[in-house]
Amino acid sequence: MGSSNKKKKEKKKDFQKAKLKVGKAKAKAANFTDTSFKAKSIVVNQQTLVTDGSDTVEQFKQNLSLSINAKSDNQRRDALAYMTNQLSANPPNNPVGTSGLLTKVLPLLSDTSAAVRTQLLKLFRALPPAEVRPHVEKVLMYTRGGMTHLSNDIRSDTLNMLEWLLEVAGDETVSCPGGWLKTLNSFSSMLGWNPSVGSAMTSRGWTSAPKATLGTKKGPEAQARQIQVLAKFLQTGFRPEPPVPYDTMAYWDNIYRLPGTPNPFAYLNLFGTPRDEDSEMYPDRISRQRIFDAKWRAAITTGMDGARKEGGTIGRAAATLDRALSGGLG
Repeated sequence: MGSSNKKKKEKKKDFQKAKLKVGKAKAKAANFTDTSFKAKSIVVNQQTLVTDGSDTVEQFKQNLSLSINAKSDNQRRDALAYMTNQLSANPPNNPVGTSGLLTKVLPLLSDTSAAVRTQLLKLFRALPPAEVRPHVEKVLMYTRGGMTHLSNDIRSDTLNMLEWLLEVAGDETVSCPGGWLKTLNSFSSMLGWNPSVGSAMTSRGWTSAPKATLGTKKGPEAQARQIQVLAKFLQTGFRPEPPVPYDTMAYWDNIYRLPGTPNPFAYLNLFGTPRDEDSEMYPDRISRQRIFDAKWRAAITTGMDGARKEGGTIGRAAATLDRALSGGLG
C-alpha cells in the first residue's frame, strides 16, 4: 500500500503547478516619494483685493482687469461695484479715463450673468454725461448688438442701457453715424416689424414671421417694454431743436474761432470709410423725419396697429407709440 501511494503521488507531480516562493519586497529608497495621490483643482469662490496701503490707481486697474477676465460671476460683479464706488466718490477716481473704461467694459453688455449686467448699468450711470457724449457711437454699437441677442434677458437689459443713453446723450444718440436707421433696424428685429423678410411676406407686404419674444412666459411684457423704449427713441429723434438766440458775432465766430464740440465736421466724413444709407448721419430733426417717413413710417404704423388690437400692456404701449408718432410727424 505504501509503495502504491508513493507511485501515485509521483505521477501527480507531473501535473501540479509549482508554487514559486517570493521573497520580501525590496526596501524603499531614502528619497522615495509616494506618487499614488490624485491631483485636485482648487476653486476660490470669493476673492478679495487687499487695499490697505496700496495705490488706488493700481486697485482700480486691478478691478478693471478682474471685471473682464474673472471667470466667477461674483468676482466680475464685485469688481464693477468697486469701480462704481470710485466713480461716485468725491472727487471721482478714474485713472483710465472714460474712453478707456468704456472700451474695456462695453462687451459685458452681453454677459451671461444678470447681476453683472445690472451692476454694469450702475457703473455707466456714475459716469459724467459730458464725457459719455463723445463716445455715443461706440456705446450704441454694443447696445444694438445686445438688442438682437438670442437671450430675452439680455435684450431687456440692453433696453435699459439705451434708455440711459437717451437720458444723458439723447441728441448725440439719434444723430451719430448709424444712430438713427441702424437703431430702428434693431427695433424691427426685436419686434418682428420688418417689411422685407422675403419668404415671410404676406399679400399685403407685411411680414408674418413670429416675434422672438412671444414664445416665452415674459413675451407680452417684453414686447410692451420694447414698444415703450421705441416710443422714447422716436420722441428724442423728433424733438424740435431749441432755438438759437441771435448773436451778431456768431458769423465771425464760426469763421475764426475753434469749434467747441469734439469732431465738429464728422458729418462730412472726410477721412472715414464710405457710408451707406443706414450708416449715415442725420443731424437734424427734418432729415430724420424725411428718412423715417420714406423708409419706416408705413412699417411701424402697421405693426403699431396690430399691437393695439392685442390690448392689455401691449395695447397701452402701442398707444404711447402712436402719440410719439403723432407729435413727431405732425
